[in-house]
Amino acid sequence: MTAASQPYALRTSNDQDLARRMARGDARALEELMRIYNRRLFRTARAILRDDAAAEDTLQEAYLRAYSSIGQFRGEAQLSTWLVRIVANEALARRRKEARRAEVLPIVPGAAQEDSMDQSDGPQRKAERAEIRRLLEEKIDALPDGYRAVFVLRALEELSVEETAAALDIPAATVRTRFFRARSQLREALSREVDLAFDDAFGFAGERCDRIVARVMAIVAAGTAA
Repeated sequence: MTAASQPYALRTSNDQDLARRMARGDARALEELMRIYNRRLFRTARAILRDDAAAEDTLQEAYLRAYSSIGQFRGEAQLSTWLVRIVANEALARRRKEARRAEVLPIVPGAAQEDSMDQSDGPQRKAERAEIRRLLEEKIDALPDGYRAVFVLRALEELSVEETAAALDIPAATVRTRFFRARSQLREALSREVDLAFDDAFGFAGERCDRIVARVMAIVAAGTAA
């Protein structure tokens, strides 16, 4: 089992050590952290931006910001919560920037549409399961902005209400309400097929995971050499 696929409960004892090593400039600690949290943080950015490429770019910037500001992490919250907040802030800032740009530049119909299926899936993937996953991602993308990130963190990443509230900086009551309404909307759209695809939605493994790690590590290495 790889670090990226290990249950979160098996990794929490390493968070403080990772933070201390990163604060000392240990680039390998950064790589380990990325392997652990790539999927969760990608899903967070993707939920806000609804675009794979934009989410990857946001994730890269968020990791670099986290690496440069790790000294500010005091351990008052979980490291994962601190990271999710950084990613969410980066994604929201990007979305605001894109919204301002859209007011000036015309949008070419269909230009932002991409196939969100993970191309790393092997031939053994059942066609039915792939279709369910596609439908799930499509319906999650269609959720209102305020509901989407809450749903991804609560249902896909299984964060608690309190963790989600802290990560998104909203009241716990708001998390409960939005999650309930989001789940109701999805169940109405997909009925009993929804739960079958949670584990695979917005996958971030294999080549895609390696690409983000390699890009961030190259930038860190270049900065160290300079």
